[in-house]
Amino acid sequence: MKRIIYLLVLLLVSCNFSEKGQMIVEYESSYEVGQIVAVTIPKEFPKIEPNRYNVAFLIMDGTYNTELTAPFDIFQHTIFRDSIKAMNVFTVANTDAPITTFEGMRLLPDFNYVTDALPKIDILVVPSAEHHLDSDLDDEVMLDFVRKIDKEAQFITSHCDGAFVLAKAGLLNNVISTTFPSDIDAMRDMFPNLDIRKDVLFVHDEKYITSAGGAKSFEAALYLSEYLYGKEIAKSLAGGLVIDWDLENVEHLIIP
Repeated sequence: MKRIIYLLVLLLVSCNFSEKGQMIVEYESSYEVGQIVAVTIPKEFPKIEPNRYNVAFLIMDGTYNTELTAPFDIFQHTIFRDSIKAMNVFTVANTDAPITTFEGMRLLPDFNYVTDALPKIDILVVPSAEHHLDSDLDDEVMLDFVRKIDKEAQFITSHCDGAFVLAKAGLLNNVISTTFPSDIDAMRDMFPNLDIRKDVLFVHDEKYITSAGGAKSFEAALYLSEYLYGKEIAKSLAGGLVIDWDLENVEHLIIP
């Protein structure tokens, strides 16, 4: 996979090295000053360490920062804990170009799920995005990707309106779920056959964890960490981010 970068040529210089390691500078005159040229460079993928959970974050234009960065921070910090199966965290999108979050942050996706060979995904995280209640739900390529990963992943998680994507993909048909508090009625109207709960910050049913989102995305991520690693590791991860974590103090629903 290669990226194509367009450069405005001001002066083209190539560097070689002599046998003694001295740099020899050569000036190339085949391009004119001001000419636009296309340069291809190999795409650099993140290193996927073995014997870890592979955690993919589905991003697109309009993704909300908090629903992305809160679980990302929690999961990434697992690499600093001893004697656990830590997590490789990375982003996936349908493009190689930078995506722009709702708040204006520009992010370069790690993998293009349309063209790249992806590592096996153990956990898929679907943060909320600006158009998860409308145009994103018409993106069949994205929805098919979610359905494909659902067949192999151990957990699928959503934050805020990311639940709409899971619902549209048909993943929530037989489970209980939740979403952003003020969008629960909209989700019930759009998907009248689903069991969508209010007054909880997250729901865990089968392998699906749906969260109210916002700053409470931390809680859902810490819950999954506690589920996988135990209470002490979860408390340690929370403490590293100055979060007081106690599952008993969080309104949640776990379906046995």
